[in-house]
Amino acid sequence: MSSKKPARPANSSSLQPASPPTLGRIFSTFLLIGLQSFGGGSATFLLLYEACMKHGWMTDEEFITQWAICQISPGINLIKLTILVGRKLRGWAGVAVACSGLLVPSALVTLLMTAFYSLYKDLPVIRSAMRGILPATIGLSLAMSSNLGVPVFKAARKEGRIRFWLQALVVAAGAAVMALGWSSPLWIMLIAAGLTALTLTFLPVPPPSAAQSRQQ
Repeated sequence: MSSKKPARPANSSSLQPASPPTLGRIFSTFLLIGLQSFGGGSATFLLLYEACMKHGWMTDEEFITQWAICQISPGINLIKLTILVGRKLRGWAGVAVACSGLLVPSALVTLLMTAFYSLYKDLPVIRSAMRGILPATIGLSLAMSSNLGVPVFKAARKEGRIRFWLQALVVAAGAAVMALGWSSPLWIMLIAAGLTALTLTFLPVPPPSAAQSRQQ
């Protein structure tokens, strides 16, 4: 069997790396992510997603599933996601090197930047730069939402109209409830999961192959 890593197709296929990456490769990848993680959690999330897709460590569906697990458990989501990726790749050793690579540069850079900001925060150029960070962060959040949503809607579309419109309704309702501040993210996800499961139980969707054959 050839050990050459298959190229990632345009639709994020389910191909996995031929062999587990080395611990050094995992550490260097997460070290690079940590050094580039400017702009908050959205930027780090996008970098993690791109790394997993680029190296074939996870499929779109696997990544979204792992992210959903992170959302419904307590703690810092990006740390939990890093742990899950490292665990999948090389077990607990992978967890250790992934977390070290992600956190060490971030911690050092944060300390240095905090010291720098405390000295020069009153300069007009620094104030102007800080005002520009918020719009950029919002843009990163929108890009993150798009990366999460597209695979979900693609999979739902293949399973038929009921599944597609149900997913669209859940996304819209969840976004509205969050925007209005009516509930916590945990309750929104649990209620959405429960209602979706009940709906699909009483209104089962056809298998993907059947839905695709009807569309063709």
